[in-house]
Amino acid sequence: MNNEEKNLQKTNINWYPGHMAKTKRLIIENINLIDVVYEVIDARMPYSSKIKDIDNFIKDKKRILIMTKIDLCDMDETNKWIKYYQGLGYKVICLNLEGNTNLDNLIKMTTDIMKEENEKRLSKGMKVRKTRVLVVGIPNVGKSTLINRLVGKKVANVGNMPGVTKNLNWIRINDNIELLDSPGILWPKLDEENVAFNLASLTSIKEEILPIDEVVIYILNTLNKYYSNILKERYGIDYISDDIEETLESIGRMRGCLVRGGVVDYDKVYSVVMNDIKSGLVKGITFDRYE
Repeated sequence: MNNEEKNLQKTNINWYPGHMAKTKRLIIENINLIDVVYEVIDARMPYSSKIKDIDNFIKDKKRILIMTKIDLCDMDETNKWIKYYQGLGYKVICLNLEGNTNLDNLIKMTTDIMKEENEKRLSKGMKVRKTRVLVVGIPNVGKSTLINRLVGKKVANVGNMPGVTKNLNWIRINDNIELLDSPGILWPKLDEENVAFNLASLTSIKEEILPIDEVVIYILNTLNKYYSNILKERYGIDYISDDIEETLESIGRMRGCLVRGGVVDYDKVYSVVMNDIKSGLVKGITFDRYE
């Protein structure tokens, strides 16, 4: 991690809906039933989307770190995070849930993790029971889509708005594995400014938590710093002007965000940029940097 990330500015954002605290309590109450945890994170923000206090409530359970939305990330940058987490001892798998999902490898990895324990049960004359897997992650990282792909039919609500799943639900995916789905959760205080803005930019916290104009400016500045080609191709600009209004004017005219009299509507510009990210129209981006 570079010095910039080590010396992050602090922000006073404090957003912790009651259902998230309830979810953590329910997980703690049920954790002894769990064999393996699927910890789901967004490949575009491998640091920001990882639950900061997760070890406090899943204890020492075996864990697979699942990076979703791999089709939308900057693979060169995300690979650095994969190596980082593997270096910490994590088992990591990358999934494109909209295409080739690689789910056989996930099932095999789960089976391999449980192999030693199942052999112990057999050696004692006990039956091998179903592996119970907890699926956990922040909002909008693809947990429900992952479960639907594993089951092969729609069993969990899928949406691109944070907070679709509300309760813990057991779901059987085959004769050997049961999943415990959980709502998206965050940690009590988002005190790293770039993490908060990454979560807002990639729609893992509700849009009203941070001012949309500040989030969009953050997105544009990030693209300007790391992905200037996207600025050019998507928004017709070569760089972010010191006068941000000039930049918004250029984007608004290029993308048709106009009202009567040919005046640029900044709110429409903000919506266009946010929707480009939310809908996955902007690809090849990773906002967390590991250097």
